[in-house]
Amino acid sequence: MHLLGVDIGGTGIKAAIVDSTTGELISERHRIATPQPATPEAVAQSLKQMVEHFSWQGPIGCGFPATVHHGVAQTASNIDKSWIGTNVEALFAEYTDCPCYVVNDADAAGMAEMAFGAGHKHQGVVVIITVGTGLGSAVFVNGELLPNTEFGHIILEGRVAEHYASARVREAEELSWKKWGKRFNLYLQRLEFLMSPDCFIIGGGASKKFEKYQAQLNLKAEALPAQGLNQAGIVGAAMYAQHQS
Repeated sequence: MHLLGVDIGGTGIKAAIVDSTTGELISERHRIATPQPATPEAVAQSLKQMVEHFSWQGPIGCGFPATVHHGVAQTASNIDKSWIGTNVEALFAEYTDCPCYVVNDADAAGMAEMAFGAGHKHQGVVVIITVGTGLGSAVFVNGELLPNTEFGHIILEGRVAEHYASARVREAEELSWKKWGKRFNLYLQRLEFLMSPDCFIIGGGASKKFEKYQAQLNLKAEALPAQGLNQAGIVGAAMYAQHQS
């Protein structure tokens, strides 16, 4: 089934037409900047532009940086606070004239990774961490998703974890990969203590640089770089739309 998958992030909005049964992109990936401030109307207008770019008519899956319950945003960690309480699915459908299905962005990336990437055939407890503007989390138990986890918001070294060990922090504080890797290891060790996972999968941009900090990771669980790279969120969003439509 072909669907439009959209990955809405704190800094960029990426989309492509996806074959949701194979996980392959059947169009070029298109990216536009997330509007600032990222208010509901501004992001919805950007999504409309994205739909027009692809001349798309049909179901749309959107990964979104918030916990989403029955289409309604309950948090807004890396997007404008005015999203809290907004029916994201209804708003996006209004602007695009297409049925829209919205899921937490890390959960979307996780679904793609479990189906087509590093998590394929992994059983037990798999924790996927997406490293970007924040720290997203997706937890799977024997392949089943526990939705809307927010483990980027645990307290670590007196700070919210994603304010201590995200990609944005690494760049802002000009940390070397080694120094950042030590911070990220502390974060993963805390999660390991809390959940005793069988496997960590590291997604987001940090997955492409895994060899630069792998030596700093001291974990009992296996740690793997994600294979979906920058398209996992797009593919997972399309998968979610297929399941919902």
